[in-house]
Amino acid sequence: MVLEGLGKSLNSALKRLFGASIIDEELVKELIKDLQRALLVADVDVSLVMAITDRVEKQALDENLPRGISRREHIIKVVWDTLAYFLGEKSVPLKIQPGKPNLVMMIGIQGSGKTTTVGKLARYYQKRGIKAGVICADNFRPGAYSQLKQLAERSNVPFYGDEKEKSAVKLAKQGFKEMKEKGVELILLDTSGRHREESGLIKEMKDIAKSVKPQEIVLVIDGTLGQQAGAQAAAFRDATDIGSIIVTKLDGSAKGGGALSAVAATQAPIKFIGTGEAMDAIEPFNPTKFAGRLLGMSDIKGLVEKVREAQIDVDEDAAMRMMKGQFSLTDMMNQLRQLKKMGPIGKVMEMLGLKYKLPEDIAEVQEENMHRWEVIMNSMTREELDEPKLIKSSRIKRIARGSGTSSAEVRALLKQYEQMKKMMKQYGKTRRGRRGGVPGIPGLPGM
Repeated sequence: MVLEGLGKSLNSALKRLFGASIIDEELVKELIKDLQRALLVADVDVSLVMAITDRVEKQALDENLPRGISRREHIIKVVWDTLAYFLGEKSVPLKIQPGKPNLVMMIGIQGSGKTTTVGKLARYYQKRGIKAGVICADNFRPGAYSQLKQLAERSNVPFYGDEKEKSAVKLAKQGFKEMKEKGVELILLDTSGRHREESGLIKEMKDIAKSVKPQEIVLVIDGTLGQQAGAQAAAFRDATDIGSIIVTKLDGSAKGGGALSAVAATQAPIKFIGTGEAMDAIEPFNPTKFAGRLLGMSDIKGLVEKVREAQIDVDEDAAMRMMKGQFSLTDMMNQLRQLKKMGPIGKVMEMLGLKYKLPEDIAEVQEENMHRWEVIMNSMTREELDEPKLIKSSRIKRIARGSGTSSAEVRALLKQYEQMKKMMKQYGKTRRGRRGGVPGIPGLPGM
């Protein structure tokens, strides 16, 4: 989960507002202290922490309320907007002209996750109908060639490299030529990194850029560096007039907030973030959406996009039963299958604003568990599927024998069902009690 520690801290800070009957200056000042603590622990620069919280405090206390918005809602939106502002405010897409060869050069310090990011980007755009290909111009790191080749094969995208060639410039030029001949639209050029040797990296970057003239140069930065990421981003920004940033390793890094804020402070646009080790764990960086997720607010737009990408047909009646906690075992399995199409269930539920409510054993449901449950359910009667509360000791034994599983596994399925039922019923009540809008934030529009 992206920056889970910071997200939990920020979400906890906002809980003061939800439980308070009166929103006064004292409460706002307590909120400010909580926000400061959360940001400092996430390695955000002290001066930036003060700038963020000063802005929140001023707008929360001094601004006239928008019509139809309560003080509580107004303060939450101020926090949201302020975080988004300091993270870059607007999303900036990668420049790609479909139907033409678009060369994007990737650079980064050794160990930043650059080569893996090249593979992820190729897969990301390939899935979206843009023919992508990769070039290995990294003749410095042993294993770079084989690593990128394997990543390209996994995503079924064209690959170019030559382990015997010593000139990175020649590799880039020949690779670019071959990719154009193959009609590749997005050509991702992987270059060598240097460990703590930014000057050598930038010189090689300039030599290659001069020879192949890429449309864009992208710097890949390790999100675990914290505030130090800002120095790398600033050096890159000062070395070239074009460019953008991808921040990697944001899946739980304590310093991730510091890295994002430090990079954003350089005004170099962050275009993607890496959110895990899986090939699909990369996403366009949208400051507004990202700030909402940190605060535990729903990312409905992001969820809709994932549903559309997975081409899922939503059963509205089943969805309503789920929200009311009135669903059968069959309903539960159908919903889990749909969620699995969109990716890890924990990430999807995070988009629904449930990142701190979803039990770990539900969030971490694996394919093998779902397959086992289906086998177990195939040994149940229709009556048992519709009314799981009927399944007692004797039925459990029968179902276990019929499915070739154990009584403990049958009970585990029933326990999972009861946990999910309880969680969804509670969430449904919360939404209805707060009258819609972004879940948990009445009256606040979606992103």
